[in-house]
Amino acid sequence: MTIDPLADIVTLLQPAARFSKLVECAGAWRIHREATGEPFYCAILEGACRVRFGDDPPFILEAGDFVLVPAMRELVNESLEGTADLPDTIPAQLSDGRFRAGRLEGPADLRMRIGHCSFGAPDAALLVSLLPEVVIVRGEPRLATLMQLVGEETRERRPARELVLERLLEVLLIEALRSGTETTDAPGLSRGLADERLAAALHALHARPAHPWTVADLAAEAALSRSAFFARFQRVVGVAPMEYLLAWRMALAKQLLRRREMGMDEVAERVGYGSASTFSVAFARYAGVPPARYARGG
Repeated sequence: MTIDPLADIVTLLQPAARFSKLVECAGAWRIHREATGEPFYCAILEGACRVRFGDDPPFILEAGDFVLVPAMRELVNESLEGTADLPDTIPAQLSDGRFRAGRLEGPADLRMRIGHCSFGAPDAALLVSLLPEVVIVRGEPRLATLMQLVGEETRERRPARELVLERLLEVLLIEALRSGTETTDAPGLSRGLADERLAAALHALHARPAHPWTVADLAAEAALSRSAFFARFQRVVGVAPMEYLLAWRMALAKQLLRRREMGMDEVAERVGYGSASTFSVAFARYAGVPPARYARGG
């Protein structure tokens, strides 16, 4: 079975839907949102608008476009004809899950579906840091369809709702991450996976996290010298290879400990440690608490 590092991380993030809404806009308008650090995504259904995240240059979104921000930064979303002195507006609620910005009468110039979710993983901040800051996908209508399914499932109270939502969000996030283009050159996992040499090492590492990897072993997977691999990995992914391996093993360990389905010896073996005592020392140094206490929620 092929292991996909991107799917690994999205699954481990444990995405959960918070809410989604349909926003219609007409005339001149500007929406300003402060940074929240939470995942944000948006699909443009009709029309076009201008978007800026933080201090990045603005870009245009058009019908069929989708944008994903794994950790929400300051956002300015405005009409194309908006001027610098245009005041911020708060969309008015028209009905449950439907809002309007700008001119309230007449047909809408823009329709977009906006979604917010949360990540339940204890190491969410670390895992998110491996993802792109902003991802734009153009011409993939299935993402809007997935968003609609998430919205419908959020509003309904059907059996297995939380499980279905988690799976829908996983598919939505993976589709966006593998189909999109990044708006920055920031280091991260997706850049590593786009590098053919580093991708080979990353796939091997994720497929066998318990293997006693060394930098030389991973360099061999990437068909690079040890020094060239180390420098390239750190530059492209943003962390040193052994630091990435440790973070991934500990993220897996946290998940296994929380499940409380296996003993400490088996958890240690699953994440590459020869004994429970060696694992306990490493985990306590990394997480700040012994693994037994972490498993109890302490």
